[in-house]
Amino acid sequence: MNFSLIVCTYMRPQPLLKLLQSVKKQTLYPNTILIIDGSTDNKTETVLKENTFDSLSYYKVDEANRGLTKQRNYGINLVETATEIICFLDDDIILTPNYFEALISTYKTKPKALAVGGYITNEIDWQQQTKANDKNYFYYDGWQRKEPLRFKIRRLFGVLPDAQPGFMPTFSHGRSVSFLPPSGKVYPVEQIMGGVSSYKKEVFNTLSFSNYFIGYGLYEDADFSLRLAKLGKLYINTAAQLAHYHDASGRPNKFSYGKMVIRNGWYVWRVKYANPTLKARFKWHVTAILLTKVRLLNVITTTNRKEALTESLGRIVGWFSLFFNAPKIK
Repeated sequence: MNFSLIVCTYMRPQPLLKLLQSVKKQTLYPNTILIIDGSTDNKTETVLKENTFDSLSYYKVDEANRGLTKQRNYGINLVETATEIICFLDDDIILTPNYFEALISTYKTKPKALAVGGYITNEIDWQQQTKANDKNYFYYDGWQRKEPLRFKIRRLFGVLPDAQPGFMPTFSHGRSVSFLPPSGKVYPVEQIMGGVSSYKKEVFNTLSFSNYFIGYGLYEDADFSLRLAKLGKLYINTAAQLAHYHDASGRPNKFSYGKMVIRNGWYVWRVKYANPTLKARFKWHVTAILLTKVRLLNVITTTNRKEALTESLGRIVGWFSLFFNAPKIK
């Protein structure tokens, strides 16, 4: 299948170079690579002039088109007519050599798929299941991983997710696709991570990434996935593997990030559930408050005390803002 890779980048020339070097080693190489650069300097352009890659085109966007969702929409408009699949990768990722081969093959085994996500391997320690009914572990499909503290606390208050990983619960705050094991299987989902995603080109005839998510764009992928899931099937292929290194450059300050967690989280919940029940609304707020308190605990339990405090304050301000200036669903 003819497929294009779009990488939207911002002030990360060296991580981008490492990503492209891993793309160069792929068993299946993209027909075209589009780099959409929102940087305010010329370092990324310089790096790409010093290191050449086949079928790569570089585009520097102006301020009006800067920001993750804007850059993605900009790149989509540049894709060649012959393209069947559009892939997106964050600029701080390293691919395994068969990533694209595994990813693109999913569209043949799942012909109704509108989107397929890749699988991040370096964030969670999964093991084959050796225990059962131990509340310190989460179990799925014969695999186990340690249950995060936030979910242990949520269990005590009766607000564990009421949906499988990759699906949004009635009160949001679900288990992400990181709660799917590295089994090599393909799992149906309704949410995929935008930084490790792919879509049939045809979906962009009716949908685009929302400009509500300006700048860093936290949860923009959830918004797009949930809207797309209303139209067809989405999957995660756990055999399409990569590593995500979360480069610190280009990220917002922790106070702004904390506000995004709450406000953008509320927004995507209402994308899926426009009129949630009173019980779901209550559980959403209880969970948001609990997770904020867990983050506040990090002021004591981690060495990054300032970051934990600043993000927690951002979450608190974001939560209060919902009562007098809630986001408008577009």
